[in-house]
Amino acid sequence: MKMIYSKENGKVLRTGEIKKGSLIRLVDPSEYEIREAVNSLGVDEDFILDPLDEDERARAEVDEESLLVILKVPIKLDEESRLPYRTSSLGIILTPEQTLIVSKRALPFIDEKIERLDIKKRSRMLFQMLQIVAAEFLRHLKDIQTSIDDVEEELHRSLRNKEIEELMKLEKGLVYFVTSLKSNEIVMERLLKGNIIPLYEEDRDILEDAIVDTRQAIDTANIFSDILAGMMDAYASIISNNLNIVMKILAVMTIVLEIPTLLSSFYGMNVSLPLQHSPHAFLHIIVWSAVSIILILFWFRRKRWI
Repeated sequence: MKMIYSKENGKVLRTGEIKKGSLIRLVDPSEYEIREAVNSLGVDEDFILDPLDEDERARAEVDEESLLVILKVPIKLDEESRLPYRTSSLGIILTPEQTLIVSKRALPFIDEKIERLDIKKRSRMLFQMLQIVAAEFLRHLKDIQTSIDDVEEELHRSLRNKEIEELMKLEKGLVYFVTSLKSNEIVMERLLKGNIIPLYEEDRDILEDAIVDTRQAIDTANIFSDILAGMMDAYASIISNNLNIVMKILAVMTIVLEIPTLLSSFYGMNVSLPLQHSPHAFLHIIVWSAVSIILILFWFRRKRWI
């Protein structure tokens, strides 16, 4: 899918024609769209193909007059998926006259903010994109924190493995986040040196803010990862302990009921037994059973087994 944006009367509007200063957004482009972009914009084909690989590492690359910056961006998949949080690749290609934004997936947080970008100034738009990506990582980390709190609340009253599995999914997502954020930080540090693209004072401020947000996201993700690791160990022990408590209760109930069962079994035998001809034999059995249960429970209580 291809979308074209141009700035007219101070506003970024979607148009159907590529002009000087246009922004072209490619989402999972077809071979025809890739070939058209290569021929009309003079972009190296690899510059478009590389960001379509979701496992492509973040980097900055210069080819003649074009600049490719690949960033890792956070994505949230379906809650039922094997890994709800992971990262994908986003390519920003700056040519002398146009800018391309390429990705394999539709990224709503990018498309919603395109109208706010200063697409006439290539460097500023690039640094604004870096800031948007860093802010999106922080937003997803807040969602992960909420998910951790929800799972923690459920773990307090659960004996199932489902909650532990949810924590494992979140921990894997954080591994993707930390790795991607660190690679994004390396790219930003390289851009900050000013060797790849000229830096103006205002642009430098935007880039430095993006780096600060990225480092904050790295620290936050590392903290959450440590918390998750500790929670998984602690709650695995809690689940095991809760199971032991349940088994202990069942064992106590089995022992308590064993004496009345034994007494009633005796009086079901075809042999001579005490009080077998007494009209109060059943009452005696009930009383003896109740007394034995009370004594057993009292003894267990003294031993602090219950």
